[in-house]
Amino acid sequence: MGRRKSKRKPPPKRKNIQSLEKQFNCPFCNHERSCDVILDKLRKVGRIICRVCQESYQTTIISLSEPVDVYNDWIDACEETN
Repeated sequence: MGRRKSKRKPPPKRKNIQSLEKQFNCPFCNHERSCDVILDKLRKVGRIICRVCQESYQTTIISLSEPVDVYNDWIDACEETN
């Protein structure tokens, strides 16, 4: 006698998680991926610097902040001055 087939469904496939970017486009010189973000969580400071035009921006961060948060703060500050 043979066994009956199992009616279990296969486990669901996991979605690939894409990591957030750490290099961004500069709003001043318009070079792609020229701005690097440095997060200093001990001092609670986020800093972004463009390698081409040397433009920089610094803001306070919290423990949950990511590099994209610092970049968005920089873009908001640029739009506020204009």
